[in-house]
Amino acid sequence: MYLELVSKKIQILDLQGNKIGELELPYFFSYPVRKDLIRRVFISEFTKSLQPKGRDPMAGKRTSALSFGINLGLARVPRVKQSGEAALAPNTVGGRLTFPPTVEKRIVEEVNEKEKRLAVISALAATTLPELVKARGHRFSAQELPIVVSDDLEKVDKAKVLVNEIFPKLGVYEDIERVKDRVRIRAGKGKMRGRRYKRAKGPLIIVSDIKAPIVKAGSNIEGVDIVAANLVSVIHLAPGGHPGRLTIYTKSSIDILSKRLQGRVVS
Repeated sequence: MYLELVSKKIQILDLQGNKIGELELPYFFSYPVRKDLIRRVFISEFTKSLQPKGRDPMAGKRTSALSFGINLGLARVPRVKQSGEAALAPNTVGGRLTFPPTVEKRIVEEVNEKEKRLAVISALAATTLPELVKARGHRFSAQELPIVVSDDLEKVDKAKVLVNEIFPKLGVYEDIERVKDRVRIRAGKGKMRGRRYKRAKGPLIIVSDIKAPIVKAGSNIEGVDIVAANLVSVIHLAPGGHPGRLTIYTKSSIDILSKRLQGRVVS
């Protein structure tokens, strides 16, 4: 069964937030939002970044401990001679793990290429729905979604220009402030393992070229991600598997997405 998808017109804005034209969005921006499919593909993409984890086969076994035997009024766990300290067994201090992690464990969720493609299309469609974007916690004052800006945005090479001049004009500065206020220290041992801070996700900017000056300019802005249209995936569009990220497109990126995702969408 083929879906009858329709395209809609959206305003093209300049860097001052003024309307300079109209653009007819490709049909896939009206595709139904499949939260189940987006979640499944997100898990698949996320698990591909995980490193297999294992244990030393001799962990917890480097001891001469042996059981003293029966009829001594003691548990029959292996014990170190002379000291009588229990060792080796899984239920003892310093003993081996009962079921340690193995590198053979299958940790990658495999999905079909067609599922990946439809998940990206569905996540793109979610960026056009204000109710979903607000449900993710984003704050914005833009008149309509998605926000499409002229290609001059890709030429911006200063972070302070982007934050102080352009974002307020486009109506997404509130989201930048929200992200700054949400940075907090993680509870637990993760603080010692390279993930000390928990950070919120802010606006996503999709550009036509990964080498555009704005990519470097926006790389250090808290919560902001900038990705090329030919590389954008569910990881960028639906962080955590939740669709509806506040997204800014450049005009050229819409053309690249149209070429990348052209073809009829099957339900």
